[in-house]
Amino acid sequence: MSIFQEDQPPSTGVLDARLAGYRFERDALGRSAASVFRLEALGLPTLYLKVEEVGPFGELADEAARLRWVKASGLPCPDIIAEDSDGVRNRLLISALPGSDLASASVLTPLARVELLAAALLDLHRLPIASCPFDHRLERRIAAAKARMQAGIVDETDFDETRLGKSAVALFAELERKRLGREDLVVTHGDACLPNFIASEEGFSGYIDCSRLGVADRYQDIALACRSIAHNFGEALVQPFLERYGMPATDPVRLDYYQLLDEFF
Repeated sequence: MSIFQEDQPPSTGVLDARLAGYRFERDALGRSAASVFRLEALGLPTLYLKVEEVGPFGELADEAARLRWVKASGLPCPDIIAEDSDGVRNRLLISALPGSDLASASVLTPLARVELLAAALLDLHRLPIASCPFDHRLERRIAAAKARMQAGIVDETDFDETRLGKSAVALFAELERKRLGREDLVVTHGDACLPNFIASEEGFSGYIDCSRLGVADRYQDIALACRSIAHNFGEALVQPFLERYGMPATDPVRLDYYQLLDEFF
């Protein structure tokens, strides 16, 4: 079934030539804000097409830059097949990774999946921060959170249960009031939830939805990973994840702060 209707921009040349013969299906894999389509065709490799409206909060150019950097760093992620923009919508065509996201990879036990997540984050966090050109320290992320709040694009209906009913303005005031000091900087994924990591029976396949990857406090990833594990598998598997990562004890203040920050993205 083709979905080249209102969900996609008019043909723009090079990228469209790569789409000939493919079927398109909407896909909810990962947490990208863009529309995502899974492309399949007999005898051709599976691909993913991401489409977003052009605007100040677009992320596909950021994702493409980060995928190239991750690949150059020797870690697994999708290949960029093509990218384009017609001035109305941006598009990014990438390869598929073998397996399923860690939230739904039923060929693996939940314990195996949280351990793979921990190992994947360790590999990323061990990269030298001096080699990473993407700065996501708190100063920049708080400024980005403020810009999103002022633009009215923070989804207040999607806040964590403990914050539902509060306004983005109130949460931003809390974010500023509770701002942390020292940052333990590493190269973070930026959205370290289970759906953004792919694995198969053979093991970890790679990182997806990397548009927020950058140098930040390691709790940027640890906080979101813990929340995602608890949501998908229950609190009991949070500790095995932390043990495998090498952080058996966590700072609840830092966990809460980075989960608060994530409400704006």
